[in-house]
Amino acid sequence: MTQTRRFDDGSGWQEQAGYSRGVRRGNVVTISGTTATGPHGAALHPGDTGAQARVCLDRIGQALTALGATLDDVVRTVVYLAPGASWEQAARAHRDVLGAVRPANTMLYVGGLIGDGFLVEIEAQAVVAP
Repeated sequence: MTQTRRFDDGSGWQEQAGYSRGVRRGNVVTISGTTATGPHGAALHPGDTGAQARVCLDRIGQALTALGATLDDVVRTVVYLAPGASWEQAARAHRDVLGAVRPANTMLYVGGLIGDGFLVEIEAQAVVAP
């Protein structure tokens, strides 16, 4: 039987909404949509899509590490952009962090993200070599 491991980042969001920041089952690791949330729930780096994206990717990296994976194992990302966000800045951050890996990626604008000031949310999936 394949064991399921879960990671909770301690932000409080997981308990409030009933989800895990990341889940690993077998060699597949899925990381939930991740934002640049500050210690009191407010958005970090207001107005700066690139800085927010880098925070998201750093947190994704931490969740992957906690579940026995790395950014090198990422095979897919989805980048959600709020109205007014810069897709160019988000793409640059994605390239800077994951350019060597070049995962499959979808980037799209949505009607909005939950919480004021959030410009970008990123989710990821990784496959760890057996």
